[in-house]
Amino acid sequence: MAYTRKNQRDLTRAERRKFVGAVLELKRGGVYDDFVRTHIDYYSADGDAGLRVAHMAPSFLPWHRQYLLEFERSLREVDPTVTVPYWDWTRDNTPAASLWGEDFMGGNGRRGDLRVMTGPFAYATGNWTIRVGVTDRPFLTRNFGNPANPIALPTKKELAWATNDRVYDSAPWNSTSRTGFRNKLEGWTRASGNGRWLNHNRVHRWVGGLMLGGAAVNDPVFWLHHAFVDLVWSRWQAKNPKSAYLPATPPKPGTAGTGRVVARRERMPPWNVTPADVAAHHHIYRYA
Repeated sequence: MAYTRKNQRDLTRAERRKFVGAVLELKRGGVYDDFVRTHIDYYSADGDAGLRVAHMAPSFLPWHRQYLLEFERSLREVDPTVTVPYWDWTRDNTPAASLWGEDFMGGNGRRGDLRVMTGPFAYATGNWTIRVGVTDRPFLTRNFGNPANPIALPTKKELAWATNDRVYDSAPWNSTSRTGFRNKLEGWTRASGNGRWLNHNRVHRWVGGLMLGGAAVNDPVFWLHHAFVDLVWSRWQAKNPKSAYLPATPPKPGTAGTGRVVARRERMPPWNVTPADVAAHHHIYRYA
């Protein structure tokens, strides 16, 4: 039977406690840090050589869907009642949102070193030491809204800019694709300043701290953010049933994306899973 992923604002206290407890258990056993390593390993940009699957590519959405499933399976091995909740950042868009409560994600980082001081993932609790990342600081960091160069969370209008595009993706199949739902939801634009980032990307920028870059998984809010991105894709799929993943076949030699992107029925490393394999999810989970 399919299980349900709920909006984080609708979780009961017991559900919050169980989710946090399962995450902390994965951290204690080293499993959580393995997930961090995976994201770092597959976080590559347009200019990097070789196959690109996790970001700046058509497989951004199916890769993270499978990644979420792998994480959720690990959580449910700890507690079968736990699922990954989602954070609707168009609605809960301030530091006062319940998401950042001391019993859940904890709050913002302090001035100076951006260290998170509250909640179960604060370094002071002794349960959340950063061991895998791009800095040598052992504590979780955040910098809500980046006060030095303020940025706001995405609006419903900005999200609609992505969801109103009825084509999944387009050449050159990277961050410069001018049309296509995937790139608009991922949030790459040709604007300047903070306008460069929209939707998914802007949320990472707004949270700041460790949510910037490949080691973003060190902040557990990563999962809630990507669960909402997956929900948006799921609803887009329902509204556009004839708009399948693109490219359907591997780009021809000498064309954009050759050897760089995954086609509909090609494997997405590190799993033996294709975008087509994860296109449907309702037999596994649904969204409340």
